Amino acid sequence: MDLRTTFNIAKADRKITYNDPVMFLGSCFATSIGRQFELGHMPVLINPSGTIYNPVSVINTLNTITDKRKYSLRDLYNHNGTWVSFSHYTDFSSDDPDEILKKINKRSEEALKFMSGVKYLFITFGTARVYRWNETGSIVSNCHKIPAFRFTRELLTPDDIVSLWNKEMDKLESLFPELRIVFTISPVRHWKDGAHGNQVSKSVLFVAVEELLKHRSGPEYFPSYELLMDDLRDYRYYADDMLHPSDLAVEYIWNAFKQCYFDKETIGIWLEAVKITKAFSHRLRNDAGKQVRQFAENIIRQIDSLSTKVPGIDFKDEMTYFEELLKRK
Repeated sequence: MDLRTTFNIAKADRKITYNDPVMFLGSCFATSIGRQFELGHMPVLINPSGTIYNPVSVINTLNTITDKRKYSLRDLYNHNGTWVSFSHYTDFSSDDPDEILKKINKRSEEALKFMSGVKYLFITFGTARVYRWNETGSIVSNCHKIPAFRFTRELLTPDDIVSLWNKEMDKLESLFPELRIVFTISPVRHWKDGAHGNQVSKSVLFVAVEELLKHRSGPEYFPSYELLMDDLRDYRYYADDMLHPSDLAVEYIWNAFKQCYFDKETIGIWLEAVKITKAFSHRLRNDAGKQVRQFAENIIRQIDSLSTKVPGIDFKDEMTYFEELLKRK
């Protein structure tokens, strides 16, 4: 007896290879999957303005990049001595406004350069609830722990999301004709909305995405939400907070993702790259001796072999580290 409700996921007709830059935008779940690309040294960019949860903030992030917007001091807010941007995650906060502006604008420039060659854009919506900064009425990406009474909380409607995103996809199609957009719904529950409130929010997102899939550019949908909620459906697959997926669950969803978007050759290269990445991250207690040198020589051979298969793959840091090991006695 199979005590699971498994389902088939149609394989993508256009596969992702090591020649295809991929961008992930959205909730922390987008970050979890994007990091698997980083682990395998694939060309990827993850949330250039930090983690974002609602559909409006994802559009704001994209527009900041494609419109070449430059942030200035008037775009920041000082909260208890810390300068913040309501369009960016806390990683971009600082007590030095010049520092944060330099970081924001540099990151946007890098993202625009990366987007010029992007083949796939994965969008993960986490919630349909948004917060408006009362002083301007603008929807924020992050409240930065500023008191709640300074914001107005509201629930987007499916029509709100569809209207905004149809226009955004028109724009992206004109700028990047070869771009393939894939929507996903984050399986992470927003528990502060309550059990019922979370379900309402997710339902709004599902209805909106279903309508957006009709856009002429042919966007797709990947069932990350269903894989956790309907396939795994067990608290063994959750982290300690009982809300986020565990590492095992992320690995399970990632495997489904690979089977959908990678061919056998790409999967094989990714596995080879991951071995090198893990060897690099494992710092040896005793980094001298014959066995260590043999280990370093073996990894260097693997790097050389993989670099031949995938010209342009970047193992500079790894190569430097293992070459240094060979010099130690």
